[in-house]
Amino acid sequence: MWMNSFSRIALPALQRSISTKALWAMRSCRRPGEAAGLLRICHPSMQIRGQKTMESVSPPLSHHLVRHAQALHEERMIEVEWGDGSCSFYPFTWLRDNCQCPKCFLDSAQQRKLLMVDVDVNIGVDTVEVTNDNKVSILWPDQHTSVFDPVWLKKRCFSPAARQTLQEELFLKEHYYWDSKLKIPTANYEEVIHDDKAALDWLIALRRVGLVHLKGAPKESGPVARLSERIGYLRTTYYGYTWEVTDKNMAVNLAYTAEKLSVHTDYPALRYTPGVQFLHCIQQAAEGGESDMVDGFHAAMQLQREDPEAFKTLTTLRVDFTDRGTDYCDFMLQSKKLTIELNEEGQVRMINCNNATRDSVLDLPLHQVQPFYRAYKAFVDILNRPENLITFKLEPGEIVTFDNWRLMHGRKNYINKPDMIRHLEGAYLDWDEVISRLRILRCAVQQNA
Repeated sequence: MWMNSFSRIALPALQRSISTKALWAMRSCRRPGEAAGLLRICHPSMQIRGQKTMESVSPPLSHHLVRHAQALHEERMIEVEWGDGSCSFYPFTWLRDNCQCPKCFLDSAQQRKLLMVDVDVNIGVDTVEVTNDNKVSILWPDQHTSVFDPVWLKKRCFSPAARQTLQEELFLKEHYYWDSKLKIPTANYEEVIHDDKAALDWLIALRRVGLVHLKGAPKESGPVARLSERIGYLRTTYYGYTWEVTDKNMAVNLAYTAEKLSVHTDYPALRYTPGVQFLHCIQQAAEGGESDMVDGFHAAMQLQREDPEAFKTLTTLRVDFTDRGTDYCDFMLQSKKLTIELNEEGQVRMINCNNATRDSVLDLPLHQVQPFYRAYKAFVDILNRPENLITFKLEPGEIVTFDNWRLMHGRKNYINKPDMIRHLEGAYLDWDEVISRLRILRCAVQQNA
């Protein structure tokens, strides 16, 4: 089951386990010379409906058993030795800042009450002991006592491995890159609406792969709003709460025509680009209107390998985007974005690429104009390689849900007839809401397992 192989989620107080078979499948997905973590999906038969989301095992009791705790006064840390022989180290200041007692912490809100102005960043420790119920108790110089649960401490260990595990649990950072061989993950719309397990599977696939088709939605306006409410709330933009994609007179957006759209990300003209997009097919055109999609992260990695100079250009030179008109209300947007944005670890975090709204204003020194065009064209050529693109035609009642920071989508031109007028309804969400709901669903499913 692909969800077993590709979801690595560390649950609170649980260790995530991945089978040897799954690890072998991941390794076998790498292309020669491809860095670890840049994975292709090898097996095209991917479905998410009815499949197990998580496989986790309870850690041995020794994992959270505190064998010994002591203060290392010179290093200004507490050393905790666990029952399995491993050790964790916790700075004095961090422990005092995160005291869990009612005076320092509001448990009902899971929020800190202790004010930073009252924290001595050079604080020492009087005594440390392991209590009879296996907790770590610290007496501070002002005679305040902090007691820490071992599960809570272990989860917040400062070792690189523990930090990586926790960050993956919180944010699901790992992505599985794909090309034209991808068989798009699918789910049932009604199951996602009504069943937590199905909704969790959907959101994990959306995060990992970046693209999921939902089938079985009503062939009318409204399902994208209902789907968004399953998560939290929609991102309202200048095109409205939701928006209708049809061929309109005096269109204020190229999408509202029957013209071909090159693969792009939506709304780079906004300072904060929407993270997730839903497109629901209510009626399809008589001819044409097929959708194109490409994994922008995968294409960016190809560019980095094949043309490092172009990759450097697109990750360092900002491009101007504009969008103006009147729809939900009148607007005149302007932004400056890197075509390929990297995170603090040097990994691709967002693609900003929209040929329609890329401004004629190009705020670059004259000598950088031609290098930008050369790099941009190199990236566009990779995006449009047949081996990178998937093409499909949405049928009425289908919703495509995708990562707008990562995936680039386009459309073939189309021809309407009186009884077959292409009509899609779209909506945006932000990743904050999506990941929040994913965490909530994950806890609910795990508790009911």
